[in-house]
Amino acid sequence: MDPVTLAVVRGALDQIADEMDLHLIRAAISPIISETNDCAHGLYDAHTGETIAQGGYGLPQFLANMQWTVQQVIAVATAEGGFRDGDLWMVNDPYLSGTHLNDVVLVSPVFVGDRLFALFANTGHWMDMGGSVPGGWAPSATEIHQEGIIIPPLKLYDQGRYNEAVVRLIVANVRLPEQLKGDLAAMVNVFAIGRRGLEALFAKYGEATLRACIAELMDRSEQQMRSYIAEIPDGTYTALDWFDNDGVDDASLQVALAITVAGSDLHFDFTGTAPTARGPMNISDGTTKSMCLVALKHIFPGVPVNGGAFRPTRFTIPDRSILAAQYPSPVGGTTDVVQRVVDVVFAALAQAIPELVPAAPFGTTGVATVSGRHAGNGGYYVAVYPYPGGYGGSRVSDGLVNGTPPGSMAKFMSVEMSEHRYPLRFDHYAIRDDSGGAGQHRGGCGSTYGFTMLGDCVVSILGDRVDHRPQGIEGGGAAAANDVRFRIAGQDWVPPMRSKADRITLKAGDQVRMASPGGGGYGDPLDRDLDAVVRDLDAGLVTRQVAEDSYGVVIARAVPLGDRHRHTLDPAASAARRSTMRVRA
Repeated sequence: MDPVTLAVVRGALDQIADEMDLHLIRAAISPIISETNDCAHGLYDAHTGETIAQGGYGLPQFLANMQWTVQQVIAVATAEGGFRDGDLWMVNDPYLSGTHLNDVVLVSPVFVGDRLFALFANTGHWMDMGGSVPGGWAPSATEIHQEGIIIPPLKLYDQGRYNEAVVRLIVANVRLPEQLKGDLAAMVNVFAIGRRGLEALFAKYGEATLRACIAELMDRSEQQMRSYIAEIPDGTYTALDWFDNDGVDDASLQVALAITVAGSDLHFDFTGTAPTARGPMNISDGTTKSMCLVALKHIFPGVPVNGGAFRPTRFTIPDRSILAAQYPSPVGGTTDVVQRVVDVVFAALAQAIPELVPAAPFGTTGVATVSGRHAGNGGYYVAVYPYPGGYGGSRVSDGLVNGTPPGSMAKFMSVEMSEHRYPLRFDHYAIRDDSGGAGQHRGGCGSTYGFTMLGDCVVSILGDRVDHRPQGIEGGGAAAANDVRFRIAGQDWVPPMRSKADRITLKAGDQVRMASPGGGGYGDPLDRDLDAVVRDLDAGLVTRQVAEDSYGVVIARAVPLGDRHRHTLDPAASAARRSTMRVRA
């Protein structure tokens, strides 16, 4: 294969998917897509469903998960006579498409003449799908039907004919029908952007060359992933972690993982993981596989992600566990469960390749939804706030501060847009000091925010990581725990499930306060560079008490500078104090 042609085709395929991402983000009506980028696009093999290319602006967990979704749709379409030009399939069934009901997947076939060449697919988060809680995050749900309407794989377009009846049915069951119709139209229209780019490639290179390039790109990704896996020492590496509760029963849920490395193959075995939860802390097995691959991509970022990168892996996921949900189990906690899969993959592989693997990131999306009716027209509003938090430290650097979850790039909705759209006022949105785990390379800090309601509303929160904090590795410390608080009628209140609260009624003047975890620390805090401690102190990322107690420094002087201080350490006294702390340890 001519390397120049291969490179140009690869870049062109990625650019097509990127363009689709950006067009949807710009065209979408709802802020969950236009503000937080809660979407994804990809191109897939028409027969195997393997990923060919993917956009770089969407959520990583969708990009991996859509391969499994496309494979499910291929099976259904084949049973119904196969794909036809002008067809467009849609699905949100979480047991087939993964994630939760709000994530709707569209699949569109691409033909060259009368031959099926590939499949485009996209995912978009719809702000409301009905159900008992506006927005879909229902911490006390005990079955899927309490979370919204299920869409099995069906044709939205049948050879170009629009299925208006099914759209009317969906719209009749949601709280934000106009937003839904706008987002659906944007998702459908963006396929024209993808086809335009693919047709230009066909015209330049022809079908045979494109197919050869795609096969070569997949093979090279497989070879590259296998080369990295082969460098991991053979063996079995285990990890355990827990969820605080499932939102219904206040008991922890175990996630168990054993990763076996054999040559260039990886086996992920989740035997020992808790059975299906009564509450919504469940995900499908396809999503579990996807998050393992997302974790690998964080560790080996140089591997181009396509179907070839997935080939060296195989999985054992116990049926009817929290990682292999089946009907009618609720799955609204998907946004948090996926984070723990990443955590245990990191924890297991850190035992084998600590030089490449970071400590645990913040581990909870902590979604808060604020809903009610506008005073003017009585229409519904639904505001959604996914948490940013800290990443774990690594051998080469501190953890990322205020980052999106590892499986997501869903950003925090802008304060200005929120105050414009919804009856609330933000009181603060800031970096949470002392939230990153102490270490030679500290964990990144989480964030803290709070708002005051300007009218009657209902608030639901679905998060985790209060009882079980993100852990450090190689001697690093744990991060701060999640913290969720309300102030209702002048009284402070913490939900019984700590970070899960279902349909809490608030009035004007009531407040919500949220503080996300940071990431775990990497390495002994007493080995941290003194200049780095000073920088953290001056930036307000750590307090003086943590600097002294965790990092063993002695502060010679602290000069006020605005709302902060400029610190000077005593190097000799700090070295002596650290020596004493090591002896005591």
